[in-house]
Amino acid sequence: MKKSRKWISLVLVLALLTLGGGAALASAGGANDPLVTLSYLQKQFLPQLLQKVGEQTASRQTVLSKDLSDQIEKYKQETGGGSGGGTGTGDGGYTLLALTTGKTVHLDVGCEILLRVGSARINANTSPALIDLSTGGTINNGASLTKNHLYMATIPDRTLSPTATDTKILIRGGYSVT
Repeated sequence: MKKSRKWISLVLVLALLTLGGGAALASAGGANDPLVTLSYLQKQFLPQLLQKVGEQTASRQTVLSKDLSDQIEKYKQETGGGSGGGTGTGDGGYTLLALTTGKTVHLDVGCEILLRVGSARINANTSPALIDLSTGGTINNGASLTKNHLYMATIPDRTLSPTATDTKILIRGGYSVT
């Protein structure tokens, strides 16, 4: 009987300690006794957090700025710097291209040409060679371009050959010069 009283007493003591500890833990962190105070959040945690975010943002901005600069340089090299260097990709604006006899301009589909100075003829394996957007008509293989008429290549494998020593065209779209 004494043994059972000891065990019952021990179980009751453990139960009371467990309940008392649980009650103490449950009351911590309330509105009157917070685990983290508002002043700590405002004076310590938030400024440190903002500083770390600012540092990471500045670091990422530096990396992204370098990547953007690299992409711009790569684009300039691919398009000849926008000065009509030899190839075009159709960036939206016209490029003034100066040609001499013996040069050939290979036109991509969608390339637009406007003859400004000199003379040039179109070379193509099929007809029509180019669409004359100024008149709504077409021109065929071997035809000379008319000054200040806008032409468009709508079929691949179209080339333009200057027939004057000083020929200047405005060109927009993909092309290459050989």
